[in-house]
Amino acid sequence: MMPSLYTLVSLAAAAAAMPAPQTASSLSTGAVCARNTASDRSVWCDHSIDTNWYEEAPDTGVTVEYWLNIQNITAAPDGVERLVLAANGTVPGPLIQANWGDTVKIHVTNSMSTNGTGIHWHGIRQNYTNQEDGVPSITQCPIAPGESYTYEWKATQYGTSWYHSHYSLQAWNGVFGPIVIHGPATANYDEELEPIMLSDWTHQTCDEMYSYAQTVGPPELQNGLINGLNTFQDGGSRYETSFESGKSYRFGIVNTAIDTHFKFAIDGHTFKVIAMDFVPIVPYETTYLDITMGQRYDIVVEANQATADYWMRAVPQSSCSSNANSADIRAIVRYNPSSTSDPSSTADENLANDDCNDESLSNLVPYLPQTVVDPRQDDDLGVSVSFANSLFKWHIGLNSMLVEWAHPSLLQISEGNTTFEAQENVYTLEKANEWVYFVIETQLAVPHPIHLHGHDFFILAAEENAAFDDSVTLNLQNPPRRDVASLPSAGYLVIAFLTDNPGAWLMHCHIGWHTSEGLALQFVERASEIPGVMTSQTALQDTCSAWNNWAEEVGIEEEDSGI
Repeated sequence: MMPSLYTLVSLAAAAAAMPAPQTASSLSTGAVCARNTASDRSVWCDHSIDTNWYEEAPDTGVTVEYWLNIQNITAAPDGVERLVLAANGTVPGPLIQANWGDTVKIHVTNSMSTNGTGIHWHGIRQNYTNQEDGVPSITQCPIAPGESYTYEWKATQYGTSWYHSHYSLQAWNGVFGPIVIHGPATANYDEELEPIMLSDWTHQTCDEMYSYAQTVGPPELQNGLINGLNTFQDGGSRYETSFESGKSYRFGIVNTAIDTHFKFAIDGHTFKVIAMDFVPIVPYETTYLDITMGQRYDIVVEANQATADYWMRAVPQSSCSSNANSADIRAIVRYNPSSTSDPSSTADENLANDDCNDESLSNLVPYLPQTVVDPRQDDDLGVSVSFANSLFKWHIGLNSMLVEWAHPSLLQISEGNTTFEAQENVYTLEKANEWVYFVIETQLAVPHPIHLHGHDFFILAAEENAAFDDSVTLNLQNPPRRDVASLPSAGYLVIAFLTDNPGAWLMHCHIGWHTSEGLALQFVERASEIPGVMTSQTALQDTCSAWNNWAEEVGIEEEDSGI
């Protein structure tokens, strides 16, 4: 029998210990801008929170460099041992951090034996560096076992994000980690702590559960992790962090789940929300956050409660997320770091509201205002979701995406191809700096987190249990803009973006099952310019040559959408 890329159990496992509970420390990287202080976080060297980074960003002349080794290990993040795919032997992988304006160079080595890989830098705009986006079948061939690939991109944005494999279901078997780009902020704070990564978790590999997801529907997941840790039955340990009374702390929240919409809160604490994805916003206060798959928020928390221990909670919303341990996905915030007791704090009552909505769009006001022009056009693209032939196949336009690892879009374009197969789901956008509008609808009572690569999109309208028509009012004056937004249950989402970034860009649902099942399309944007902005055609060809040689030798099979 030919080996399959989903056959994880045959991989040679390298033993690795998961990190023990730890207290988060303040983040720093190199020489930060001296003018950025606790009393004025709005400034940053010669730039500030008022800088329009779509048009201008610092150039520090600094290159920060990282090495990631993708390997299979045996680990027990929640006390239950299983095969895990990991970056540098941990889940999450190591933090990648830089300053706004740095160049970031990451060397990725594939040390697995029967898996390709490719790392996507989620939310990084990759302006004129499309080849560094890290999506097999779109911007590169997979990195073959034993091979390495170096990604290099400019940190033109700032805030919190994450990196993850964009190869099959690898991200949700453990190949992911945090990204922090230090820069200005719309609220002041004393210290910046490491990001909080929220994950759902299974005691089987996701690949072992994929057949069920295709033929029956989303499977129940066993647990969730906060920064790679949690308890299950009698095993595991919890992530811990500490606050000092009177101080304020900034940190990011990232939803890395395969299929879980979380409500996040710290018992007894109100916090300011200061950014969504990589977009600074006018701060607003809340006691909890709705956060769907792929989204990120930056918050500032005041340590103004009584000296005690408090639960940090991530609660799956059962109307769209099935989890067997949903009441116990928790970490600990300690005001006394020497304490070892479990908290006795009580949860915010809003966490029991079972819904799967984005944060209220009226709260998500970008700090730097932007206006959308030309609000409607006749050829808006329609999106539908359907069920056929006993398999869930998610259709955008008329097709479910199916692309080839060995023949990525950028390779085709570099070879002069201008015609794509229908199953590649390519929409061509030839004109520069033109607004594109996208109406996304579903009749199914399931929300979908829609993620666009290479751009922020503007959210013009969204409503659940409703159909879009010409009577819908579009918000064109500084609407929320981000790179992941929820298509509401049985409803619609209307987005717009500007064609200001030549390349082949993926747009897809960030539910892992749905991505593998083909709920995706790609935009080939300003195709005639793409060969001129490719960072290295030689690297593209060499990676594909190594992949093809290995795939031919082992007789590899492609069993999902290709992304």
